[in-house]
Amino acid sequence: MKTKSVKLYLILLLTFTFCNKDSSVEKNQIDETDNYTFEDLGSDAPYTYGKSYYGRNAYTTYYPGNIPIILSIPHGGDITPSEISNRTYGVTVTDSNTIELGMAISNYLFSNYNIRPYVIINNLKRTKLDANRDKTEAAQGNIFAERAFDEFHYYISSARDEIIKNFNTGLLFDIHGHGANPDGFVDLRTWIGYLLTGSELDSSDAYIDQNINIDETSIYSIINSSDESLSNLIRGPNSLGSIFERNDYTALPSLDSPGPQGMRYFSGGFNTFIYGTNKNFNFSAIQLEFPYPGLRDTSSSRNLFAIAFSEIIHEYFLYHYDIDLFSL
Repeated sequence: MKTKSVKLYLILLLTFTFCNKDSSVEKNQIDETDNYTFEDLGSDAPYTYGKSYYGRNAYTTYYPGNIPIILSIPHGGDITPSEISNRTYGVTVTDSNTIELGMAISNYLFSNYNIRPYVIINNLKRTKLDANRDKTEAAQGNIFAERAFDEFHYYISSARDEIIKNFNTGLLFDIHGHGANPDGFVDLRTWIGYLLTGSELDSSDAYIDQNINIDETSIYSIINSSDESLSNLIRGPNSLGSIFERNDYTALPSLDSPGPQGMRYFSGGFNTFIYGTNKNFNFSAIQLEFPYPGLRDTSSSRNLFAIAFSEIIHEYFLYHYDIDLFSL
């Protein structure tokens, strides 16, 4: 009996010791997280054209530009650090090759016209951070993901402020990619999001012009300084979608594709809303959902599209902003 009592005592002692050890480790980890301090946002400023800037652990990359265009790329990253737990809700699909596409556009503009857009990239995989959602859903309580979120949006805000200072106005393109529809159909059109729903786009021009408040669109600043109607700006002959199609890339909405006709369509997310509807800034935002085949899939496809996109934004800015990007 004495031997059994001693064995039981030893077992209980070891169990208590290991449990306390585990609890101590967990407590230390929590304390270390709670006490973690970050550098002030903007401590790496001023931001100089031609240089590259990186957030903590290079989770975010910022390339300052010299034209009134921002390319934000929130869903193309592939970094999966262990310090950031996986998100437990929300969409987690990567928009493949969107970073490569954005850089192909930037590099083509620089090589041929000596200009670059401002480019801000989230390098974290979407399972760790969704930089196109509100902070709660985006980071889901992880302080390191929250820091990356803050850096991503700080860089965008800094770029916007500099653009407005230099050009008085500008435009953010939030770059995404769409895949096959639930029924397997692959839509080869670029979906252009102005915060109008698919059902609204399926309505008549008269309905759009009479019933949709321009304040609720992401191109309020363009509409506010234009003589054209809302329906004309989003799918008329000089709309972004129609300019896409003149450059041999199909798009929705446009003259040829005024609405999705009930099919799947993304109208714009958090970034499009935040940077396109703030009346304190003379600034607009448009979400671009690019198809994969023939546009994002290969280096050749991306380089060919970069050529076309340069012409598209050149024509768009000449018409809607009276700015010749190629002469800046």
